[in-house]
Amino acid sequence: MLSQKILLVTSVEAEKQAILSGLGHSNQVSVEIVGVGPMQAAVHTARLLMSQNYDLLINVGIAGGFVHEAEIGDIVIGTSIIAGDLGSETKDGFLTLEELGFGASMFTSDPHHRSIIKNGLDDKRYATRLGPILTVSTTTGTKETSEKLKKRFPSAVAEAMEGFGVATAANILRVPMLEIRAISNQVGPRNKEDWKIKEALQQLTKVSSVLKELYT
Repeated sequence: MLSQKILLVTSVEAEKQAILSGLGHSNQVSVEIVGVGPMQAAVHTARLLMSQNYDLLINVGIAGGFVHEAEIGDIVIGTSIIAGDLGSETKDGFLTLEELGFGASMFTSDPHHRSIIKNGLDDKRYATRLGPILTVSTTTGTKETSEKLKKRFPSAVAEAMEGFGVATAANILRVPMLEIRAISNQVGPRNKEDWKIKEALQQLTKVSSVLKELYT
């Protein structure tokens, strides 16, 4: 077990409660809600990181998985956190901030902790995938948008709404960061009848129970 001070941030109360169900009481792990979307997530995460010292920051929540990349019920650990819609649209296609010369639209997750957690989940035989996770301000609701994102970021496995904001705060304050998501639906046409939010929240409980074993 690793004795470290960890901050888990999520977007809504349901996710927090699912995490606490697996985590139980812990003096070493804090769970906080930072809101929906990258801007709220960045501001509230930065405030939390400045309030005390943390050894690791993890953004945990549910997400949409790209077809053929992540199935409903899978757990995804982001190898990188990418701002999927931050850039400029041109007649020749989408340009990222890096291509425009304006800064960074991608952060790499901490490889050391990523490996530790992936091995811990694998030991439990939970379906776990690694790959880039996109952060979007508007969740995808059409096949056309899904295909555009996949063309732009072919290796992306999932999309959510807070990771890049959380990673931005972590980068500025020099705290190792990861994004972990449980897949509740497929990215594409918005069909809520096919969503498995309850099941994805149950997966978050499993994730947090593994984190408890590894870090407390």
